[in-house]
Amino acid sequence: DELDLGGICVHPKVLSCWDELISQRRWFHAHPELSFEEVRTAAKVVDLLISYCGIPTEDIIQSIGRTGLIATIRGGKPGRCIALRADMDALPITETADVDYKSTNIGAMHACGHDGHMASLLTA
Repeated sequence: DELDLGGICVHPKVLSCWDELISQRRWFHAHPELSFEEVRTAAKVVDLLISYCGIPTEDIIQSIGRTGLIATIRGGKPGRCIALRADMDALPITETADVDYKSTNIGAMHACGHDGHMASLLTA
């Protein structure tokens, strides 16, 4: 069965990790870091790549452009590959929303959707 979100149908496989996706997006939203300062964010992404996907640490290259990273997810078959990419940086904005996952970093906020991009790719 699909979930209907106001005309947007969500596939059952996505539904199986829906709560985790929301949880991770809210974590990223609550802990924004400005460009080239995403140390905690990058560490969280690495932890999730290891725990979600079982990616060996030797397949994760860190400190790309200071705080970026590259992870190689190996498939079971030979052939072509694709690259998936998400930005991690927040904007220099103070959040005024009153939500339980509000930014805890005054002067930084994921008002750009990067929190959602990271969470979506990690659950893909």
